[in-house]
Parts: sequence; C-alpha cells; structure tokens
Amino acid sequence: MALLTASYLSQSFGATDIFSGISLSIPKDGKIGLVGPNGVGKTTLLLILAGLSAPAAGTVQLVRGCRIGYLPQESSQAFANNEHTVYEEMLAVFADLRQEEARLRAVEAQMAEGVFSEELLAQYSRMQEAFELAGGYTYEVRIRQVLTGLGFSEEDWQLPLVHLSGGQKTRVLLARLLLEQPDLLILDEPTNHLDVEAIEWLEGALRMWPGAVLVVSHDRYFLDRVVNTIWEMSGTGLQVYRGNYTAYLEQRRARWALQMRAYEEFRQHVEKEMDYIRRNIAGQRTQMAQGKLSRLAREVAAVLAGGLEALDVVRGRGWLQLTTEVELGRVATTVGELQEQIRLLRPPKRPSLLQMSLSTSRRSGDLVLRTKDLQVGYPNKVLFVAEDIELRRGECAALIGGNGSGKTTFLKTILGELPPLAGEIRLGASLDIGYFAQARVDLEPDKTVLDTILDASNLLPGEARNYLAGFLFRGDDVYKQIRALSGGERGRLALALLALQDVNFLLLDEPTNHLDIPAQEALQEALESFAGTVLLVTHDRYLVARLATQIWVVENGRLRVYPFGYEDYLEMRAAEKEQQQETAVAQSDSSANGRSRQSANGLSKNEQRRRATALAELENQIETLEMRLQELTEAIQVATQRDDFDKIQSLSVEYAATEAELDNLMTAWEKLAHE
Repeated sequence: MALLTASYLSQSFGATDIFSGISLSIPKDGKIGLVGPNGVGKTTLLLILAGLSAPAAGTVQLVRGCRIGYLPQESSQAFANNEHTVYEEMLAVFADLRQEEARLRAVEAQMAEGVFSEELLAQYSRMQEAFELAGGYTYEVRIRQVLTGLGFSEEDWQLPLVHLSGGQKTRVLLARLLLEQPDLLILDEPTNHLDVEAIEWLEGALRMWPGAVLVVSHDRYFLDRVVNTIWEMSGTGLQVYRGNYTAYLEQRRARWALQMRAYEEFRQHVEKEMDYIRRNIAGQRTQMAQGKLSRLAREVAAVLAGGLEALDVVRGRGWLQLTTEVELGRVATTVGELQEQIRLLRPPKRPSLLQMSLSTSRRSGDLVLRTKDLQVGYPNKVLFVAEDIELRRGECAALIGGNGSGKTTFLKTILGELPPLAGEIRLGASLDIGYFAQARVDLEPDKTVLDTILDASNLLPGEARNYLAGFLFRGDDVYKQIRALSGGERGRLALALLALQDVNFLLLDEPTNHLDIPAQEALQEALESFAGTVLLVTHDRYLVARLATQIWVVENGRLRVYPFGYEDYLEMRAAEKEQQQETAVAQSDSSANGRSRQSANGLSKNEQRRRATALAELENQIETLEMRLQELTEAIQVATQRDDFDKIQSLSVEYAATEAELDNLMTAWEKLAHE
C-alpha cells in the first residue's frame, strides 16, 4: 500500500521550469534514495512531497493519518522553546507519555499511603500495562541511544538550543524525528553534519525503520547500506531503479545501452518505412503508403514529444491513450513534413557528465613515501604519532579520522610546508606531486573561471572553453567570477586545474566535498584509471572502498596503518571492538570480586555475625545484579549492531527494572554498612 502518491508534478520559478510531469508513489515500508545532479530540483521535490511547498501543477495524495517528518539540509528551525536544553527537547517528544507516568506515580503514592481497593488496583494495572506498551519504561533509554548515536556527548545534552550551531541544530532535529517515528521520514542530506561513526549508527537505524524513508544524499556508501530503491531525477523526469546505489549503477548502464539499441532500431524502422512511402506514395499502392505515412507520422510525433517510452504507449495502448499523457506537437500529414520531423530525432540524452582524465608525467620510483618515528603537529602541540609508513608506486592510501585530528596537517608536512615535530619523512625518486586542497584558497576571487584556466595552461581561449565544457562550465558560466561560484562549481574548477597537471603522486584533501553524485562518479573513474600513486583524505567511504589498498587511521593521537582495503579494515575494527568488550567484562568481574567488605565494630559478636551475614548476602545480590547489568549492556550493544529494535526494547525494559532493584540494594547496603 502506498503512503503517498503524486501525479504529474511540475514546478517553475518565474519563466524557468525546474521539472515537469513527475509521477511517483512511496510504499509504506519503502527505503528510497533520490539522486541527480545539483540544480535538478531534488530539494524542491522534497518540499512539495512534505507539504511545505505547492507545485505549479499536479497533485499529492496522502493516506489518511499519515504523519510526515522532514529534515532540511540546514536547520534554521525556531524550536518551540529555544530555552530547552538538548535533552529537554528530546523529553518534549514524550510529553503525553510523561503525563501518564505522573498519573501512574500518583496512584502508586495513594497505594503507598494504604489506600487500596479492587477498583484502584484494576485501574493501576490498566495504566501500567498501557504505559509499558507505549514505551514508558524505555523512552529514556531510547533518548540516550539516539543522542549518543548521533554524536552528542553527555555534556552536550545540557546545552541550550539557542547556543547550538546550525549543524548541531540539524542533528537535534534529526534526533527528534527519529524519536517521533513518523510514518514517512523525508531527509535532505542527513549525513552532512555527522562523523563516520554517527553515519554508521544512522544507517543501522534507517535500515530497521518501521515506516518509509525518502532520502537525498551525496553519500553513495550510505545509499548502498540504507535504500532498496533509487529514483534518478533529471531534466526529463524521474526514473525508478530497484536495489541500492551499486545496483542502480549496473541497471543504469544496461538501460542506456538498451535505449541506444532501441533508438537505432527505430531509426532503421523509420528509414525502411520512408523508403516504401517514397516509392509508392504516387503509385498503385498509394493507399497502403498513405496508411504507413499516417502511422509513421504518429510514431515520430510521439518520440519527439515523449521519447522512446511514448512509442511503447502508442504501440501498446493506442494513440488516444498517449494524447491524454503527453502534450503532442503537430503530426505530419505530408512526406515533406515528415522528413523535416525525422531530421529532429536525436539519440536518447544522457545526463551531462563531468569528463575528466588524469595523466602521469613519468614513472616514479618504486618507493613513493616512507616515514620513521614520525610526529605531526605544530610547535608545542603534537597532533599524532604515526606508525612507520611505506607507500609504493601504484598504491592508494586512504587517510581517515575525525575533524581536527591532523590529516590536512600531515599532507602539508609531506609537501614540506610544515616540518615534522620528530622523526623523518622520505619521498621517493622522480616524483611530481599534485595537491588538491580542501579549502581551495589558491583560487583568486576576482578572476573568472576562463581566466583561471588560461593562466594555469597553454590553452587558447577556444580550447580552454572546450576544456571547461568537459567540467560542465558552458556558455556564460566561464565568465563567472570565482567569488560567485557555488561550492560544487569551485570543486569542479579545482578538479579541472588538477587535471591540467602531469603528476605521478596525488595528494587529495576531501576532493568530493560539494560535488554531486555524477561528478563524484567521474572523479572516481579518473582515479581508477590513474597510473600513479594516490594519498586520499576523505569522508567518502564509497570512494575509499573502491580505491584504497591501505587504510591509515588517525585516532586518539595515533596513526595506525592497515595494509589492506576498507572492507577488511571494517572487519578488523569490529573484531577489535568485540575484544575490548570482553576485556571490559573481565575487568568488571575482577572489580566486583575485589569489593572490600566492611566490619561493624563495637557490637556483640552475634550482632556482628548477623550484620556480616546480611552484608555478605547483600553484596552477593549486588554482585549478581551488576553482572546482569553488564550482560544486558553487552546484549543491547549486540542488538544495536544488528539493528534488532524489538530485542533492544525488551532488553531495555529488563535493564531499567534491574537498575532500579540494584539502587534499592545499594541503599540498603549503605545503610547497614554505616550502622
């Protein structure tokens, strides 16, 4: 069953058409990724589907009672209460549940005062059951899981909303949406303000999301792990592909090949029919030729108006059906008119793709980079200590780590712009280094795009314009000043400058930032065919998974080297985490067994023995409960990794009850020990 259905949606701003004729439906459990080049109207479409903007034409229908949650790219949202802390904003999601909790506590207080009746007990039983079913015993655990998962430390929970940055506010809004659990979750670039660990947590949460998800994201790895349908949006409409992002790539290549074959077959059909028409239009078979002319004219008109798909409608469901779906132009009635329309036929138009290739200047030595006892940072501030590194010709190393961990500083140290704090860096022989800087501060803001390329090359103006067209700068775009470029345009220009260099060792600092998916794909293909060596700093896990032969991880002031690809690194990291958990359990057991026992002085021996026995019994019970809490913690972690939310909920209920029992025992133990 579809939660949302849209028919023939169109949107325009002034005289500019953004998109038109889009029809779609979202099933109740759909996990859909919306992709397409920047500027095609993805965010505009999301706003229409979320009910926050009206289309110029078309309709959107929702199932009755369907609740929609919408996350914008940047949240300038004025929260209902800006004085709320982060945690208070999460509690506000459960306002009704907390009122029920207060009523439940009031009934408990009555019973504690000795007020009992069958009616009161029955009421309490009903209230308690309803409270449990509504998640009353787990909502605080859910808040903790969501906030921690999205990268909020416990100190952050007490920050007032008014003091948060735009990125933090977006994360708060995302956390609130996940706790509200709408039927349809519409997310516009949800990973923009998340680190890798938080993205991985969000992937797990969305895979197990009980409702529908529609997400726009440039994170291809995220799309691979979350969605089961891809909507490809282009200037000509919306194309649906089943499967994740990688499956979409394969299907798209096959579809393009099929479209080209269908177009060639149609052209052959047109030529054959036109040959018959010309030879017989004035002869004895003129009636048959006229019939062929009429049919072919309709087919050509259909293809000109709606592409080869419209031809399938004509042949399958008839001409009248097509006239209700596509706005047709004039249908030719003479051979001359038909010949003019045939000249207008064009092959299926693929999306404009960035055309990039990287050439190597010369063959470098086998050894490209080696370090020994290296420390990276600034005077009086060590950012990290590195394991010894060896990078050889033709390899690709991916350097990953949190923001501020020293990745860009390391690149500058390799380039000689900063000295190492200790140890040494050795570069190989015959190296020509190309550097792609994340900040791109070397672009002069007053220059035009064309002047920037002319100054960096020996190209003539016409050659430079043709070269820039390959990076999607066409027409008057080449005369834009650098200061007027968007982030994506600056990224494409920086790639164009990089591709002009003949290098054999590339240092790339976040090269896919601000690039749309088609541009990311073009860069990936260029790097895959690059014959040199690459050191890649990026948060783009899809790029890392496709290219990296080594993974270098900066974490907790240390750079660790994993001499294999990304998927193997993920497996090793999971194994290391499991080992850490086992070690933590062993340490907890040791601590519990070593708990000191206090003796009561000044009491009779019988009383001392009685109290010692009572204390020992309490300690045994406390130890048992602590061990159980540890087991539950581990079980919740395992269930979280497996995205088993039903298991998480049942374990969380038991955890809350066990924790409450442990608090009571600890209070009794402290009282008895004090006495």
